Amino acid sequence: MKPFSVVNDELIHQGAVVGFYRRQISGPDGEMYDRDVVKHPGAVAIVPFEDGDIYLVKQYRAPLDADLIEIPAGKLDVDGEPFEITANRELEEEVGRSAGKLEPLVDLYHSAGFCDELGHIFLATDLVEVPQRLEGPEEAHLEVLKVSMADAVAMVMDGRITDGKSMVGILAAARYLGY
Repeated sequence: MKPFSVVNDELIHQGAVVGFYRRQISGPDGEMYDRDVVKHPGAVAIVPFEDGDIYLVKQYRAPLDADLIEIPAGKLDVDGEPFEITANRELEEEVGRSAGKLEPLVDLYHSAGFCDELGHIFLATDLVEVPQRLEGPEEAHLEVLKVSMADAVAMVMDGRITDGKSMVGILAAARYLGY
């Protein structure tokens, strides 16, 4: 049987961060069909760990019109910048900490049913306090939370943390660290 193959991508709209495409696919049986696809530059997320605690951020998310509790994160918006540099920059901006050590934990596709966004999640340790550099209206009003790793895992399991990258990052870090 012939595999699926992309025949064409038609750009419908290019936003400030993502592109919206109509993708034409040829299926294994030769049938042609369209799918809506969002192309995203990718992102990093960080689990900042210090003395049994992690730092989280509570911030407004416009698509949900709600505040979410998340691990610090940001998009890959500097061409060619290594993921670790982006991760540390985002950690400094949002939490006011710099990591002496960043270890890759896991990569994940955020929502593969319609978007190609690939996230790279890191464990940050050996944290040093630095000036916080909040950017944009959501970050300007975010709240930094410091919680124990055990409490963060409980927040995932009881539904207080519902953001996918945060759930994966917290659980991966807890397992990696032996919690």
